[in-house]
Amino acid sequence: MKQRSSQAQLPKVSEQMKAWSSALESEVADWPHASTRSFFGFTAVYRKDKIFAALPRTRAWGSANSLAFKLPTANAGIQSRLENDPRVGYTLMDKTLWFTFELSSDADLHAALDWIGEAYTAAGKKTDKKVAKKNAEKKSR
Repeated sequence: MKQRSSQAQLPKVSEQMKAWSSALESEVADWPHASTRSFFGFTAVYRKDKIFAALPRTRAWGSANSLAFKLPTANAGIQSRLENDPRVGYTLMDKTLWFTFELSSDADLHAALDWIGEAYTAAGKKTDKKVAKKNAEKKSR
């Protein structure tokens, strides 16, 4: 897995990437609790109030053909997949780890959607703080 510069490189997105982003956005829009918002040259993708992916509209992360996704926690299997996929890189943005995925052909769309799906699933998981708070509330009843 390649580390990208911690300084944001936001190259202009390629015409092909615009088409790929549009296709991915259309697919994700049908997922439960998913929504999109414009975000500095990107389409930010949320699950309820948690951002989990950024699809390029006019700017991309790292290269003209890359998108970004967040996986706050990754089990050993996902970590291994991240490390072994040459299309995946990572960068730190405002102290948050973002993974990047670089597409080079239409064949990469399936894998891109898989990674976005992993990020969507992770965004739906409760954080340790929320779980601890709910457990405390249950015990106090």
